[in-house]
Amino acid sequence: MDFETIPGVGEKTAAALAELDDAERALTDGDVAALARAPGLTEGRAAAIARGAIRRDHDDPGGFLATDRASEIYRDALGLLQARTVTTYAEKRLETLFPTGSASRIEEVRAFAADATDLDPDPDVLAALAGVEPLADPKPRRVRERCLATADAERYAAAKEAFPELSIEVVENGRDIAELARSYSTVVVLDESFAGIDVEGDVRVLPDAAERTDEVVPERLLAFFAANREALQAAAAVHEVAGLDPPCDLAALRDALSRLADDGTVLGDDELERLSNAVDDLDTAVSTAESVANDRLRDVIRERDVTIEGTDFLSLVEQGARVDSLLSRELEDEFDEALAAARNHLVESLSLRPGEADLTERVFPEDPSFPLGHDEDAVGRLRTELKAARDRRAAKLKAGLAADLGHLRDPVETLVRDALELDVRLAVSRFARDFDCVFPEFTGAAGDDGAGSFAIEAGRSPLLDVDFADVDPVDYEVSGVTLLSGVNSGGKTSTLDLVGLVVVLAHMGLPVPAESVRLSRFSELHYYAKSQGTLDAGAFESTLRDFAALTDGAADRLVLVDELESITEPGASAKIIAGILEELAEQGAAAVFVSHLAGGIREAADVSVAVDGIEAVGLEDGELVVNRSPVKDHLARSTPELIVEKLAGENETSFYGRLLEKFD
Repeated sequence: MDFETIPGVGEKTAAALAELDDAERALTDGDVAALARAPGLTEGRAAAIARGAIRRDHDDPGGFLATDRASEIYRDALGLLQARTVTTYAEKRLETLFPTGSASRIEEVRAFAADATDLDPDPDVLAALAGVEPLADPKPRRVRERCLATADAERYAAAKEAFPELSIEVVENGRDIAELARSYSTVVVLDESFAGIDVEGDVRVLPDAAERTDEVVPERLLAFFAANREALQAAAAVHEVAGLDPPCDLAALRDALSRLADDGTVLGDDELERLSNAVDDLDTAVSTAESVANDRLRDVIRERDVTIEGTDFLSLVEQGARVDSLLSRELEDEFDEALAAARNHLVESLSLRPGEADLTERVFPEDPSFPLGHDEDAVGRLRTELKAARDRRAAKLKAGLAADLGHLRDPVETLVRDALELDVRLAVSRFARDFDCVFPEFTGAAGDDGAGSFAIEAGRSPLLDVDFADVDPVDYEVSGVTLLSGVNSGGKTSTLDLVGLVVVLAHMGLPVPAESVRLSRFSELHYYAKSQGTLDAGAFESTLRDFAALTDGAADRLVLVDELESITEPGASAKIIAGILEELAEQGAAAVFVSHLAGGIREAADVSVAVDGIEAVGLEDGELVVNRSPVKDHLARSTPELIVEKLAGENETSFYGRLLEKFD
């Protein structure tokens, strides 16, 4: 795959992606965790690359979220979804869902979401998901008891890269290999020319070592499974609780993991434990064996009737006097017994096998002496033999366990990925259930057949700062260009936000919070939030330039504008908004402009402009009572008019009546 065809991917990033074994699959699936394994890529960058690949594959130029407020609505929608994830992976994975005008991408996500909404977010499944996380490749750990050897410079360079855990040695002949065999428990020779070499030690000729990594360095595979133990066990539990069909034998996986220590060594082998303990306890055992022999000799000497008093003899001996001849002549049998006791203690305390026990013969010298000492060289030879036996046993066990785990390496990737993807799907299901969502119906591309439109029935916005159950449902339908009027705090901005949210979710391919929705497929959403105060001349000019660009080819765009009149004086605002609406109407665009100047704008416009109104039906205890659904073709009354009307009905004075007539 040519990664540089992905928008935003340059030569350096393409090279990083090329190092992944499954980059193409990860891009297709939006697998952010797998992409983030590429050198130098963060999860955020991986999500951006996945979005770029999706846009490329669906011929999506991007730019659907054409304004800051449109992007904010998307981030809010995404946040609602991400709040319903359990894993960090699912949170990042959801960032690959974005609004688009591409029909194929919308349908692709819609099919995924339809499957997701059929899932039941079982609390037990959610609890099991808490321990699942993407699999990670641990840093290579140095293996010191094994080496690779070669006489070829190219093989040396390739081996250095392929086996960072091992020492790579240069050899010229069999003598060099024999020398290495004395220093390492195992020597793996890469050159076929050395086949049949006969040297002492564990020497293997494996020209295809690079293809047999689990055999040459099983520690790599074992470290992977040890580092990911908790994630694997959690993923296995998710499959069982959720009733998913696992890609591998979970019992076999658990059995293999139970034999693996956290440091990548093998558990549960008595022979390896015996050898390891023997190596660790050797010095202590030798010292104790000396004490056993010397205590026996000391007791014998105290009680022995020799030419001199036993206590004097003992004093001389302990002061270093040479008594070898006396021991040999007077205590030969007792010395042999003490020597045997020392050797027996060493063998028994270290649980040495017969072949190993033979090496203890040289640890304690047979020449009579007191105190009995040990031969450090002999102890060193015994230690070397025990270490070699331990390392060979460990290597054999590692190779065996690696063989058991080797066929599980790819399946466990799928095991964990399926569990993580389940979290993504459950987040969509929870979102749809929490906000009573339905899938919208697209009526075609905006601009292809008349003006763009949308129709929302009983839509409720989860973005409001109240419990969703307390949100009043809103019905609103727009075709073409429309002004939305209404009282202050009547819900005009909330209605605009609801429209924006529904449109964004629909173009993400997701269900929307309403009883039903029909809408055109738009290419861009332009949402302009309410300006905070009158703009200066420069900012006002820049805003007009934005709208000039917007009105050029706007047929497939949806435009939402909240109180544009706040950018300048009310009189000029009405004329400017009227002019913008005329241009949008000519283009056949869909637009909703929230304004308190609806009447003046309609009068200033040279085209017929629809006016809808969010009507306040009265005042109760000083609070507005509002019909949240906009009334079609209705200019809503203002709050001051309602207050005057209320006062006119409650008082007989003509003052309020005359004021009320001014609103007609």
